[in-house]
Amino acid sequence: MAGTVKQQGRRLGAGGPLRRVQIGNALSAFGSGFTMPYMFVYVDQVRGLGSLAAGMVFTVFALAALAVLPFTGRGIDRYGPRPVLLIGAALAATGAFAFGHATGTPALLVSSFLFGAGVTTCQPALATMIVRCSTKATRSRAFALQFTLVNLGMGIGALVGGQIVDVADPASLTRLFTIEALTFLGLALVTGTARIPAAAPVLVAATGPTGLRALVADKAMLRLCLLAGLIFFTCYGQFESGVAAFATDTVGTAPSTLGLAIGANALTIVVLQMFMVKLTERRRRTTAMAAAGLVWLGAWTMALVAGLVRSEALVATVAIVAVYALFGVGESLLAPTLGPIVADLAPARLLGTYNSGYALVKQIAIAVGPAVGVLLVGSGTWPVYLAAMAACTLLIVVLAVRLRRHLTPAQDNAGPAVPVAVPVRALETAA
Repeated sequence: MAGTVKQQGRRLGAGGPLRRVQIGNALSAFGSGFTMPYMFVYVDQVRGLGSLAAGMVFTVFALAALAVLPFTGRGIDRYGPRPVLLIGAALAATGAFAFGHATGTPALLVSSFLFGAGVTTCQPALATMIVRCSTKATRSRAFALQFTLVNLGMGIGALVGGQIVDVADPASLTRLFTIEALTFLGLALVTGTARIPAAAPVLVAATGPTGLRALVADKAMLRLCLLAGLIFFTCYGQFESGVAAFATDTVGTAPSTLGLAIGANALTIVVLQMFMVKLTERRRRTTAMAAAGLVWLGAWTMALVAGLVRSEALVATVAIVAVYALFGVGESLLAPTLGPIVADLAPARLLGTYNSGYALVKQIAIAVGPAVGVLLVGSGTWPVYLAAMAACTLLIVVLAVRLRRHLTPAQDNAGPAVPVAVPVRALETAA
């Protein structure tokens, strides 16, 4: 059987499909960066429906993930990632196109649901494709490259989209969302037609719970989801909301300077990502996650400096740019770790379920994070905000270290797997 599988892998040439998957990642990220920064302005100002309607649109967009992700994982496990990706791309393209042509609140809400459902359906399908097209030796690099391309795609998309947007011209926004719909069709064409290697053969009879029940019964995966939720709440959930509000409202940072800081974040990731891959290749993944938390503590310290010296414009500006750059350093440490751990924890027959569960935790954290951050900063209690985020970051370090004892050496990248007598599930992991 081993020889047959190896021959099949050579015939399929996983490198080609992986390149197409990564191109698809970049396309979907470009589309997201192309429109996401302008959705609020589109609903509130261009269509003149007010901030309440804009807030409802974002809420529905986030709730769509809760509605579709449980079914997404089941679909990937049963039918494979490619059909699910095609369905997600079709939903996202339909939602984006309809969103750009909608003029009333009901139509915008329906479009936002389709849009959000499509985007969140694509994420675990793409992650599963990366796992299928990589090996244990190449998986960290594959996920790190995905993260780099996503950041590049979103940055370029936001830059290009900003040149098209004209609040006084609704047709410019319609063109924007139409182009995004085309990027999802491009995702379906490039990645949805790739020949993805089949799932690894299951060497033992499938036993135990299935679906989300299996994920809930996996204590290591639950602990990882708790840690990931805190990571996405504390960093990604604050990146463009709480920290941005703190910088502009409390410190008095100009929007142009804030754009420079966000650019520094993207540049840091692009420059450091492959270096961080080499740095973490021979180290525990939990160590890399704890190190990311320590780096983010430095970011929150710089934010405190910016708040205390906000009357000194130059010093405060340097501190805010440093906050975003340090976020980028931490993100570069995390990119080669989280995705591979999920893949190593997942039984082969439940890889889609595990990726969907992880994506669900991510979406919830990113949805809740901005609400908490903006509420604390907007109420004028910015010291409480920074203290709360610093406490959450310290908890990330603690949970990362404690997760170590629940992972095998192979799952934690601490060395070759050690044969264990008990866990049958280890024989059927996707790796």
